[in-house]
Amino acid sequence: MTIGSKIKDLREQSGMRQRELAAKLEISEAYLSKVENNQKPLKREDLTKLSQIFKTKLIELDKIWLASKLYESIKDEAHGLDALKLAEEQIKYDRQSK
Repeated sequence: MTIGSKIKDLREQSGMRQRELAAKLEISEAYLSKVENNQKPLKREDLTKLSQIFKTKLIELDKIWLASKLYESIKDEAHGLDALKLAEEQIKYDRQSK
């Protein structure tokens, strides 16, 4: 699941229109549409607003946002998955050495 699809799901489950959510996020309806279709990124700061609007945990939105950002940066790379696995190993090593 991408952050765009999560936002769309939350919005539709709440019965909210795009223009309503866009107004609450202080972005244009066109921009929100592109976010929901994974064509534009959403600012990380907007996650706090979304968690309040939809009464959902910020950490869950943050995880999906970060996963989407990682995906976008490696999706077209031939060795993207291998690089992601190496990054995971580096994170584990860093946490053990602290």
